Amino acid sequence: MAYLKMRCMYIFLLVLGALCLYVSMYSLTPFKEEQFVFKKESGNFLQLPEIDCTQNPPFLVLLVTSSHRQVAARMAIRQTWGRERVVKEKQIKAFFLLGTTTKEYEMTAVSQEGQQHRDIIQKDFVDVYFNLTLKTMMGMEWIHHFCPQATFVMKTDSDMFINVYYLVELLLKKNKTSRFFTGFLKMNEYPIRKIFSKWFVSKYEYPWERYPPFCSGTGYVFSSDVASQVYNVSESVPFIKLEDVFVGLCLAKLNIKLEELHSEQTFFPEGLRFSTCRFKKIVASHFIKPPEMLTYWHALENLSDDKCPVV
Repeated sequence: MAYLKMRCMYIFLLVLGALCLYVSMYSLTPFKEEQFVFKKESGNFLQLPEIDCTQNPPFLVLLVTSSHRQVAARMAIRQTWGRERVVKEKQIKAFFLLGTTTKEYEMTAVSQEGQQHRDIIQKDFVDVYFNLTLKTMMGMEWIHHFCPQATFVMKTDSDMFINVYYLVELLLKKNKTSRFFTGFLKMNEYPIRKIFSKWFVSKYEYPWERYPPFCSGTGYVFSSDVASQVYNVSESVPFIKLEDVFVGLCLAKLNIKLEELHSEQTFFPEGLRFSTCRFKKIVASHFIKPPEMLTYWHALENLSDDKCPVV
């Protein structure tokens, strides 16, 4: 009898826990019975980097989404692919995109970090996963207002390895500086309707059966005019918490077609096993930890041309 009671209690608690999880996840979904619209210039900038793009326009601006606790990743990026440098006579600069946190000590630490490195762009929205669209649009807004003179922009994440040398080489070969957008192309994706999925999208948020073409949010590259165009059209498309899909919606509205950067795959959103010769001919690889980033970059910079077979 006692066993039966315990079993019934266990089942009750299991069902109750599942119900609570369902309710909490549904409450985190900002779209229930109406579509929301992104509002341009909503919120205030808390930090802005000191850069005058009119004086020395960068060829490539790297916008890296980050969070307050990812200090080690930011430091590794500053020492590797995000360090300001000139490649083939083209200047590259990197900046980090952040929101806010409820923890005062984290806000203070990021403020001090920004004052030291002058490379943080921050606005007053809560820095959570479901606000990645706001974070990305903050980057677009910053380019639009403060650095439209840049030639290209790359939006990427703090756990990515970016071969800026090869990226610049391919962009120069591509020789297209307007209405250009590239990355890991996703051409036939559909919304995930399973509520427990990290990528769940309700029919209120997005009622259609297919997404327009978009590039994986792990890393995509575009001409700087696209930032202004996406920013300007952003209020006229349905707001969606998946930032790469939202940008894809804006591109579809603008009739900007996605393009391959190279005939071979160069963006790896699922990651790629490291070898110096392989990484020499890629643009982006995912799931890189800070110590790996430092090791891989050192190996890549010390690689001589004759060590790799000519393909």
